[in-house]
Amino acid sequence: METTVQGHAVYYQREGSGPPALFMHGVPDTADIWSEVIAGLRHKYTCYAPDFMGIHRSQENPRFDYSFDGYADWIEAFVQAAGITEPVTVVVHDWGLMALAWAAKYPQRVARVVVTNTVFSHLYKWHFWARVWRTPLLGELSMLLMNRPLMNREMRRGSRKLTQAQIDHTYDGSFSRLSSRFVVLRLYRSADPAKLIGWETRLESLAKQVPVSVRWGEHDPYIPQWVSNCFYSDDVQLVPGCGHWVPAEAPEAIVGLLA
Repeated sequence: METTVQGHAVYYQREGSGPPALFMHGVPDTADIWSEVIAGLRHKYTCYAPDFMGIHRSQENPRFDYSFDGYADWIEAFVQAAGITEPVTVVVHDWGLMALAWAAKYPQRVARVVVTNTVFSHLYKWHFWARVWRTPLLGELSMLLMNRPLMNREMRRGSRKLTQAQIDHTYDGSFSRLSSRFVVLRLYRSADPAKLIGWETRLESLAKQVPVSVRWGEHDPYIPQWVSNCFYSDDVQLVPGCGHWVPAEAPEAIVGLLA
């Protein structure tokens, strides 16, 4: 499906019936990362999964506000454009952390939060690729040189259980277009962890109002396990044998939690 958000076309998947659930993908993924999760939950929820602005099937907004406020307002605009009026179950992975900013800014919109392998702490230190992408010229060069074998090697390092088909689909969706790669650069350059100071307090306030659950791939090479305890939740569980991409490696962990 397609809607208009802040004047630009946004693709999203909408499946199922019941109360709304919003699924926000990370990098280098697209809405398709949630396909198996949605297949397991569409009997219980109306599931919404957009491609983020400028990624895969969603149009880029050259005037986008790359800030946590900007991310939050983009998601609020999407929620309104999709016609969602009830409180939402929010499920985030990786750069889906922008939905945590939305939830913190618009707490009245939120029914529940589920977190998988993402960051919302000013104490986090960037992983290798994030440091490369945040570096002027070096980041541009890395994106120009990115190819399928390199993506394959890196995603296998990040998640041991990913299939070749999943990796190929990710590359074809998000990184086959140069414009999407440069959106990723702008994402990474916009969000110093230090900028989360203040936002963490707002997320903590939200966690006192709605349930927050964390399902964490134990072999994530990008985000250390201590980060899993930074979401103000007592419901934190490691997903055995999984790496960074829990929605693709172990969709049953999220389905079981919500179904």
